[in-house]
Amino acid sequence: MSLFKPILFLAQAIVLGLAAAFLIVLFWPELLPPRGAAPVEIRQLVGPAETPALPANAPGSYATAVEKAAPSVVNIHTAKVVTLRPHPLANDPVFRQFFGGALDSKERKRLETSLGSGVIISEQGYILTNHHVIAGADTIQVALRDGRSAEAKLIGSDPDTDVAVLKIDLPRLPAITLGQSDKMRIGDVVLAIGNPFGFGQTVTMGIVSATGRSQLGINTFENFIQTDAAINPGNSGGALVDAAGNLIGINTAIFSKTGSSVGIGFAIPTSLAREVMDQIIRHGRPLRGWLGFDVRALTPELRETFKFTKDLEGVIIAGVVRNGPAHKAGLQPEDVILSINGRKTRDAREVLMAIAQHKPGETIKLEVLRAGKPMQLNAVTGERPARALRTE
Repeated sequence: MSLFKPILFLAQAIVLGLAAAFLIVLFWPELLPPRGAAPVEIRQLVGPAETPALPANAPGSYATAVEKAAPSVVNIHTAKVVTLRPHPLANDPVFRQFFGGALDSKERKRLETSLGSGVIISEQGYILTNHHVIAGADTIQVALRDGRSAEAKLIGSDPDTDVAVLKIDLPRLPAITLGQSDKMRIGDVVLAIGNPFGFGQTVTMGIVSATGRSQLGINTFENFIQTDAAINPGNSGGALVDAAGNLIGINTAIFSKTGSSVGIGFAIPTSLAREVMDQIIRHGRPLRGWLGFDVRALTPELRETFKFTKDLEGVIIAGVVRNGPAHKAGLQPEDVILSINGRKTRDAREVLMAIAQHKPGETIKLEVLRAGKPMQLNAVTGERPARALRTE
């Protein structure tokens, strides 16, 4: 009798449980978990107290930086007279019979204009811009943000870095403050200020996408800051500033298949632009070292041809300019340059930059491998010719 009561109680509990389950399935199916679905854990902030605050260095506005930098950014208008020469057969009576008046037999002149930007670097009136903005111009007119304008004098330009220096004669010029371009980090906020499409001064915002960009085929000497701040035609020569309004680059080029900004723009860092500007102001041109040889990277084909080991690092000399500094120092084709002043060389760009940063007349120590034997040579740099092409 004592065993019967617990069994009866258990049976009653089971029946009541099944009845309750039946009622839930029938009237409240939404209370049941979905079939075959594992529970999903989601972390969600609840209430304003749990909402993270913005970092102290991320302001909601960059108006202060723009107010500081924008007065120093100028619009540049250039003009040049282009001579249109007549077709060589314009005076031939047979051709004139077929083409009638379509062939102009007289020489005509046409005025071509272009727009760009620039940055006032000093109260003395010096302006940084791009070489391609003013190349070939007969007149250069500079318009300031405050409404003033003046004709600019070209102090000098450098096609190898695409830097040009202008000068205007006006009082109370708002010079920009130079920032530290070499300390910019990927992800830092930057602002591009210029004159896109001739609309007038425009500001766009982005970040530093990359630093030290080179081998793009834009300039001979490349060390670009890459940014996604919109840079369009007319922005060339304008300012790339940091979040505090300090100049960290000169906007130069974009990568685009349409000609408009796609978020890949390049600026010359102020560290490079300042160095070129100082030399142009002092000497009228940049002074760079030059040795006069042509180098190639050690490709697998060259390694196999000359039986070089796979771990050999350096560049091979493909040619030497006769009576140039390298020739006088004893360098020969097929020599492998292992290091320059103790620094190893891995590609042609490193060699180019290492030699160019020396002034003409300075001595460079070269570690060379010739016919499998290492040797030391000293070369005295000459002055790099304008547009020296591939010879370093």
